[in-house]
Amino acid sequence: MKILLTGATGYIAQRLLPELLSADHYVYCCVRDKGRFDLQKFDDPDIAVIEVDLLQEATLQNIPADIDIAYYLVHSMSTGTGDFEKMEAASAENFKRRMAQTSVKQVIYLTGIVNEQHLSKHLQSRQQVEEILKTGPYAFTALRAGIIVGSGSASFEIIRDLVEKLPVMVTPRWLNTKTQPIAIRDVVAYLKGVIGLPQALDTSFDISSGEVFTYKELLLKFASVRGLKRKIIVLPVLTPRLSSYWLYFVTSTSYQLAKNLVDSMKVEVIGKPNNLGELLHITPTPYEKAIELAFVKIENDQVLSSWKDALSSNILYKGLTAHLQVPKEGTYKDKRKMKVTDVQKTMDKIWRIGGANGWYYGRWLWITRGLMDKMVGGVGLRRGRRSPTQLYPGQALDFWRVLIASKEDKRLLLYAEMKLPGEAWLEFFINENNELEQTATFRPLGLSGRLYWLAVLPFHGFIFRGMLKALSE
Repeated sequence: MKILLTGATGYIAQRLLPELLSADHYVYCCVRDKGRFDLQKFDDPDIAVIEVDLLQEATLQNIPADIDIAYYLVHSMSTGTGDFEKMEAASAENFKRRMAQTSVKQVIYLTGIVNEQHLSKHLQSRQQVEEILKTGPYAFTALRAGIIVGSGSASFEIIRDLVEKLPVMVTPRWLNTKTQPIAIRDVVAYLKGVIGLPQALDTSFDISSGEVFTYKELLLKFASVRGLKRKIIVLPVLTPRLSSYWLYFVTSTSYQLAKNLVDSMKVEVIGKPNNLGELLHITPTPYEKAIELAFVKIENDQVLSSWKDALSSNILYKGLTAHLQVPKEGTYKDKRKMKVTDVQKTMDKIWRIGGANGWYYGRWLWITRGLMDKMVGGVGLRRGRRSPTQLYPGQALDFWRVLIASKEDKRLLLYAEMKLPGEAWLEFFINENNELEQTATFRPLGLSGRLYWLAVLPFHGFIFRGMLKALSE
């Protein structure tokens, strides 16, 4: 079958794509920016990558007309500007109109469980999208999930941050809200299994592990699996705003996402029973088993996708390719080079930079810069990196975004996603003379940008010098 996969650079789609390819489907990967999709990672002739922005209706003409199945796996919950409800509705309307012009037989949509009258803005928006999509001239299947647990998932990483960092937690009252988890492997199995399933056409299903826990119980069970003793004190006095800040500062989530998550966590999401699991022969994975499986992936460096790789701000809304050419005019530069004694060793160091491994010099200064970024609403250093050894274009790397990661060209180019009065690039390149060229480029925005560069210049002197030396040795 020919399958359209929207949100192809997202967490869910990156897990689903290998399964579709293994079933001999031809997959059109629908992305807003081709620069963020690494074809080499999949190395399969049955993939085509097409650029589509669902908010720009004209770009939907890039979608081929001869498709059989379409997955709708996009959302705007973490957007920093605009009304995400209106954006999601507009995207769904545009998508439905384009699907009506194709030969698609079934549209499959992954959404959230909705079973209360007073829904969060996020769940209201998800429900609105479902209502829009199901009115199209095709069979429609909606799969509704609660918390998705797996290596790299937002829910998993937030729970992990809280449990591993805080021996004692003073928490908001929404930790007593009930929810139902589901393992990422089960989500993928359901998404794949409903293709063409007669019982799934024009129907919606709630999917979960079948277990019901409070968020407090999820944290304590996670701690138990990891062999950690944790104490949780629930206070009813923490407002939604304070709760959002609490989640934002303790975990690696953005403030906008934290705000929407807190809004959703006040609503109980308990699925309605159905027989879809029996029809597809799927045995639900228990929550604690899902945690264990996630850590197997992490420990073996097999994390296929991470929610942190989603664009957490609007800095790169125009796409990675718009920033690949580092500007030469109107910029400040800190350029240094040093002879490399062992090229392969230096390359390995460069490809391991950031995350738990740090930046090789001035560790506390990097940490302080990350904290300062968090204080003004930035991403900080807590995103880390998905893999300790591998880098791909589009991945998050602390408060940077990977633009180019080419071992063949011996070049790594990063773009800053921290809060700055301008734009910043950091580049590592080993030239033909086996010299490591390390270049920091800053394009200031107005007077504040120029003053910022002058203020950090003394720190750059020894941080970048020390980093270059550590990488070259």
